[in-house]
Amino acid sequence: MTGDRVVVKLGGSVITEKDRPETLDGPALDAACDAIAGALVDGAVSRLVVVHGGGSFGHHHASEHGVSTTAGTHDAGAVMDVHGAMATLNRFVLDRLHDRGVEAVPVHPLSLAARPEGAEGDLALPVESTETLLSEGFVPVLHGDGIATAGAGVTVVSGDELVVELASALEADRVGVCSTVPGVLEDGEVVPSITAFEDVADALGESDSTDVSGGMAAKVRELLALEAPASVFGPDDLSGFLRGEEPGTRIE
Repeated sequence: MTGDRVVVKLGGSVITEKDRPETLDGPALDAACDAIAGALVDGAVSRLVVVHGGGSFGHHHASEHGVSTTAGTHDAGAVMDVHGAMATLNRFVLDRLHDRGVEAVPVHPLSLAARPEGAEGDLALPVESTETLLSEGFVPVLHGDGIATAGAGVTVVSGDELVVELASALEADRVGVCSTVPGVLEDGEVVPSITAFEDVADALGESDSTDVSGGMAAKVRELLALEAPASVFGPDDLSGFLRGEEPGTRIE
């Protein structure tokens, strides 16, 4: 399967040391960027959007300020702490992609997205700029961020939610979520496929580290809403996914 339009998420726990504030996992990020660059050079993927999570950068500050996907803030300093940390992590990702010849550019959700109907409302994410960047040969790189939210100031938008919105609006052929685990686990074993949340509800626990965006349960709920097939897999399977394989857990 070549020439796909693909949206892939690099989990924050994959590319950072999530229990240590603002600490990058350099080797893991290098390996992920190697896989992305290789798939683009080989033509396995023709159009690629990358989304990355917050890890020890955004989640640390959001938790410190009591900001989440449902709880907001009107404190500009808190907003800048969260967004500033995410912009720093985004720059690390971009730099490593640039080192490998990937024409990656940032797209910051804080300047683009909103929840006009409040924290429980749907995300409004205009995709015209991302679509145009794709058509011009760039690799847009988005990230979890703060977003303007009616009645709540600024809340958090998760990378998982961005992935779903982007995949739907851009009519992605495939969606991949690269996590720290080899797939969705039940009793220590990878669940091959999921078609309904109820099938795995008992097996899905909370994230082991500070995560203001809901952990694996939220990932599965978001991905089940997609029309395109999605896969949740570990770092070792990123290259295979980008080349058309279906590693880990398939969600559809």
